[in-house]
Amino acid sequence: MASRHPPNSRLSASIWVLGLVSMLMDISSEMIHSLLPLFMVGALGASGLAVGILEGLAEATALGVKVFSGILSDYLGKRKLLAVIGYGLAAFSKPLFAIAGSMAMVTTARLLDRAGKGIRGAPRDALVADLAPQAMRGEAFGLRQSLDTVGACAGPLLAAGLMLLWANDFRSVFWVAVVPGVLATLLLMAGVREPNAAPGRKRVNPLRREQLRLLESSYWWLVGLGVMFMLARFSEAFLVLRAQERGMGLAQVPLVMAAMSLVYALSAYPFGKLSDRVSPRFLLACGLLVLVAADAVLAVAQGWHSVISGVCLWGLHMGMTQGLLSAMVANAAPAQLRGTAFGLFNLASGVALLVSSALAGFLWDRYGPAFTFGAGAAFAVLTLGILAFVRVDRHDAPQLKA
Repeated sequence: MASRHPPNSRLSASIWVLGLVSMLMDISSEMIHSLLPLFMVGALGASGLAVGILEGLAEATALGVKVFSGILSDYLGKRKLLAVIGYGLAAFSKPLFAIAGSMAMVTTARLLDRAGKGIRGAPRDALVADLAPQAMRGEAFGLRQSLDTVGACAGPLLAAGLMLLWANDFRSVFWVAVVPGVLATLLLMAGVREPNAAPGRKRVNPLRREQLRLLESSYWWLVGLGVMFMLARFSEAFLVLRAQERGMGLAQVPLVMAAMSLVYALSAYPFGKLSDRVSPRFLLACGLLVLVAADAVLAVAQGWHSVISGVCLWGLHMGMTQGLLSAMVANAAPAQLRGTAFGLFNLASGVALLVSSALAGFLWDRYGPAFTFGAGAAFAVLTLGILAFVRVDRHDAPQLKA
């Protein structure tokens, strides 16, 4: 049966501010990331394999660093400080893209940017879970994801407009991206109030055996499920490359990420609220079916219009599944280990993303785009099959069915 929220319940102002901070940083990041594959291939002469490896390594760096920041936030009992450091490092990395003259400099900037994302990620997600009542966590994570993705939509749109205005001047667009990154860091410092620590709280090493035992087997099943999701969904950089390969103009290519992010932004919050009321298995299975459909459309696309259709389906998959998985991690871990739980979950997901993105780059260079997206669909079907053998409850992580 559906669970009901307490009368007049509202998400706290700090959750809204965290969403706005994410939105501003995503505007900054996506202004760069929506153009970066084209900049690497066109201006710096990188191969599709190099793009895949760098994208996978960058995201794996972000997700891997979350382990250490998550553990540290649990040990210190402080989430906001680490989040500020992470957002600040990401803002600092943005000018490096504008001055990059080689793949080495782009790699440095990309890894610094993603390390900043890793430092802030687990503490921020744990902070959202700390601020939100359990019965509203799906809504809270959906809201943050939605605002985050509004930025991911606005960033490419702004990049496309500036590329048209400035005759495809990549570096000038990259300089403009510095501004919202700095604003995000300042807003976080001034606008988020962290909950007070419990009276008499003592610092405990989250990596001690007796602490890790508090993460039950159901949590580890959820980690495995997250890995399968990442294997089925490689880097969005290949969506950008597919659009260009199917005839979209250089200045219009950022609209690919804008389209995906718009659908993601519009769907994340309502599906987040829905996840507080219905079976997570149903939403996860539907999300995987949508991903299969996205891969199929992208595999057979004959023009950029059909590519956009596949990209929109990809965004719908993200909106249906990402907030739900975050809420499930929060519900599966005890409060004092939430940072560690998010960190370990994201480390495993990051390794899977590195593998899937590198594999996608190899398949792209060797067999072409259609085969690459066909392989993605096959992994999604495999994940759907595994989900059939896992029991999933609304406020618990998955468990193997008896």
